[in-house]
Amino acid sequence: MLSALEQAFRPHGLNLIGACAPERYDGTVPPAYSLRRLAPEARGVIVVGSAGPPFWHAYRAACERDPALERSADPLDAFTERVVGETVSRVVPSDARIFYPFRFDDQPVSFVRLAECAGLGTRSLVGVLVHPVFGPWFALRAAIAVPFPVAAPRPADGFDPCPGCVERACIPACPAGAVSDAGWDVPRCARQRAAADPCATRCHARFECVIGREYRYPADALAHHQVRARPALLARAGPGGR
Repeated sequence: MLSALEQAFRPHGLNLIGACAPERYDGTVPPAYSLRRLAPEARGVIVVGSAGPPFWHAYRAACERDPALERSADPLDAFTERVVGETVSRVVPSDARIFYPFRFDDQPVSFVRLAECAGLGTRSLVGVLVHPVFGPWFALRAAIAVPFPVAAPRPADGFDPCPGCVERACIPACPAGAVSDAGWDVPRCARQRAAADPCATRCHARFECVIGREYRYPADALAHHQVRARPALLARAGPGGR
């Protein structure tokens, strides 16, 4: 089934799949985020992601074919739901349940924890997950809870790139000085982004990560994600970026 799912997703740029047991994930999160609470029948979770530019290209092509898609409130999220929903309905048993990171208010699932539990990435100094091949250039798009166990390759098991990185290009690249050996300083980052924002078009620290540079997103994709991420970052840092 995972092989069929991979083949069906690939033309849409969803080219990264992992899996884990719900109890493994539940052991890393507060009870409010528990999959056992949200999907008590689940015995396995399939984590779906996109690595590199293909997903963005597939999305832009879909907008050209269907201009109404781009006029929707959240066109990239709408595209994601369309592709994942249609594919899952064809490939995965009907009693599967789909979760999306942009539905957190209704589906409080930590996708960062899911990806870590599925062996897809390790947290970096920049604050994002890093994949051994794609570096920080991947995103988590959906999770599919299924009533049977599933297993997939775990490329990031034992992978921890930042401690041994010599170049550390991410640190001097950050205009706010929000990235250091201690990690990502969220309030400092938020203060910079709340003022004159030199990071409006991309995160410079993420852009300079030494891993996966050939998989960087296109400029328009970088700008799109920066705009979308800004409100959540400011909210996370609190009033005034404190």
